[in-house]
Amino acid sequence: MEKRVIFKGKWLPLLLILPQLAVTAVFFFYPAGEAIWQSLFIPDPFGLSMQYVGLGNFEYLLNDPYYRASFVTTAVFSVLVTLVSMGVALFLAVLADRLIKGSGTYRTLLIWPYAVAPAVAGVLWMFMFNTRVGVITWYLGQLGYDWNHVLNGTEAMGLVVIASAWGRISYNFLFFLAGLQSIPRSVIEAAAIDGAGFWTRFRTIVFPLLSPTTFFLMVVNIVYAFFETFGVIHTITAGGPQQSTTILVYKVYADGFVGQDLGSSAAQSVVLLVVVGLLTVAQFKFIERKVHY
Repeated sequence: MEKRVIFKGKWLPLLLILPQLAVTAVFFFYPAGEAIWQSLFIPDPFGLSMQYVGLGNFEYLLNDPYYRASFVTTAVFSVLVTLVSMGVALFLAVLADRLIKGSGTYRTLLIWPYAVAPAVAGVLWMFMFNTRVGVITWYLGQLGYDWNHVLNGTEAMGLVVIASAWGRISYNFLFFLAGLQSIPRSVIEAAAIDGAGFWTRFRTIVFPLLSPTTFFLMVVNIVYAFFETFGVIHTITAGGPQQSTTILVYKVYADGFVGQDLGSSAAQSVVLLVVVGLLTVAQFKFIERKVHY
């Protein structure tokens, strides 16, 4: 039987959720409301005056070719980060699940990168790919390839994708490994007795049973690519070269804090919030239909 907690009064449950409601109101609803309000004005950089422009900031964004280009950059970046981080994590989870001797040690080593902050991860990868003293750049030079992400936009995008995905592999690995270990061994053994090979079992049994975990991680990783990769991009490329790695969240910072265009930055924050919300709704509406629970 399912056990349920029944409260005798209505004040205790409200008191228990009050801290979470307070945190949500202070750190989410209030900043979101401020962004919506400021997006309707052109404020003075020193905060001394504000000029009401209505939807003028949004009209300016739609006519800005650099802002439209940041949509394409964000889409490419988020898709690549999601695919790379989830693909590598699933591969490592399958290997760790099949490993018997020393499995605990391997799992611990694979989890460690998740403790590294995005900005720190960006610094690590920046040093490894530094055009002058980077160890990986040196090895690439020995192979005849002249690596320079400072001037090459494609190489810069590849570097921030690798750095961002590296920091997320451990998180995805934990969920994939938990999902693999929750699959009944009897189902896999029955398929093996019937003559199904490893890849056949994985394609027809294991991966479909992992669909809830895969769907959850896909949503979480896309949100991560949109919002939490700011530190990686800021430390490695600062949005360059020629804004080839300027995603939406970094453009909010560049226009608001660097360019002091606070009205446009607030409007971009609103647009970013709406885009992520619509993507999440679309994922739950269309993709979740193919998920088998």
